[in-house]
Amino acid sequence: QVQLIESGGGLVQAGGSLRLSCAASTRTYSQYTMGWFRQAPGKEREFVAGVKWSGDSTYYADSVKGRFTISSNNANTVYLQMNSLKPEDTAVYYCATSQLWVAKTEQQYNYWGQGTQVPVSS
Repeated sequence: QVQLIESGGGLVQAGGSLRLSCAASTRTYSQYTMGWFRQAPGKEREFVAGVKWSGDSTYYADSVKGRFTISSNNANTVYLQMNSLKPEDTAVYYCATSQLWVAKTEQQYNYWGQGTQVPVSS
């Protein structure tokens, strides 16, 4: 069983930056990928970014490409650096782990954190 704990959320103004962290309670080597998802009020949860634990492969949703950066310390923590934030980035952000090398859908992830809120004011 892997427990994931997100931190770093909070209110930020449009144009600002925030860094989210996701710490895993244990590093299970069958979990190859870490991902960030988000769920805005009244919307379905959507993929944001993914990274291999080694940190050498990253991929992003088009909506955040060029503004967000996902990284891994190749130990037990994954980060999401969010720059140039927009009001439409307002959501609860979740991290998750997958046994796949590349994973972009909820169904491909098997452990989830509780989420951290990121409200972006205009």
